[in-house]
Amino acid sequence: MALEDAKQQVDTAFTRENRRGLAFENAFGGATSFLRRSFTKDLRGVDLAITGVPFDQAVTHRPGTRFGPRAIREASTLQPYDPPFGWGFDPLSDFAITDHGDLAFDYAKTADFPAALHGHIARILKAGPGTITLGGDHYITLPILQAYAEKFGPMRVIQFDAHSDLWADDDLTRIDHGTMMYKAVKQGFVDPAHSVQIGIRTECDDYLGFNVIDAPSLHRQTPESVAARVREIVGDGPCYLTFDIDALDPAFAPGTGTPVWGGLASWQASAILRALAGIDLKGGDVVEVSPPYDPTGATAIMGAHVAMELICLYCWTRRR
Repeated sequence: MALEDAKQQVDTAFTRENRRGLAFENAFGGATSFLRRSFTKDLRGVDLAITGVPFDQAVTHRPGTRFGPRAIREASTLQPYDPPFGWGFDPLSDFAITDHGDLAFDYAKTADFPAALHGHIARILKAGPGTITLGGDHYITLPILQAYAEKFGPMRVIQFDAHSDLWADDDLTRIDHGTMMYKAVKQGFVDPAHSVQIGIRTECDDYLGFNVIDAPSLHRQTPESVAARVREIVGDGPCYLTFDIDALDPAFAPGTGTPVWGGLASWQASAILRALAGIDLKGGDVVEVSPPYDPTGATAIMGAHVAMELICLYCWTRRR
């Protein structure tokens, strides 16, 4: 019983003896790892590593995404009591999922950050687990994709976003959240013909071969039909899913650096993600949660639920 266990359990992020299983400590107390998973740098036997990247450099308008990982972890404390609703299996009990903690980097040496993040993700992938990353501004996806492409080849990317992040920028030394996908394509980390952007509602001159399901067309379809199109585009190859929280309408996620009206409702995002079950997801991230602009915590709650859906997608095809 959860209530009985809560009398005894606390700080399971550190005291948990088994890396699998639900957690029943009081939501309002204890160490806030993501989903109360074990905090550990030991990747032996781990199926999936959750890691945070508190990086906040190139936001267009409102800073604060460096606090995203912390807020998402706190919001996630409401989730580990039960299996995720509607999936029909329990990834927290069936898989060894751990919180690998945050990336360490020197905030005063911004130019060193890309290599630090690339090395961080590459080390995890070399050990075997996949990664779900909590951001951080959207630039972080570029070094992550580099590490994934080195292991799996050019990745098929599913990008939920209000912005394409494909604006031309051939200066690879620039660290910019609005041009990171352009650089990922130009450097061969992404296979655009088998990639798709969902929820776009800002202008872009050249999508560099990406397939696009913009927000107006999405709203005229069912989530299931959108997911069917995404699955058709991505096919059976290894894919990576990046979810910029501003894919959601500001009514659902106001705490982001670049809010744009006309976006997805939370129920649409949930239904689309759920209908993608079976894709060969190798990893993913949720980015641009900026808690200072949402005192209600709703944006962080959305981020925590997106991360849980990514866990389910990752584990779905690996069920025994």
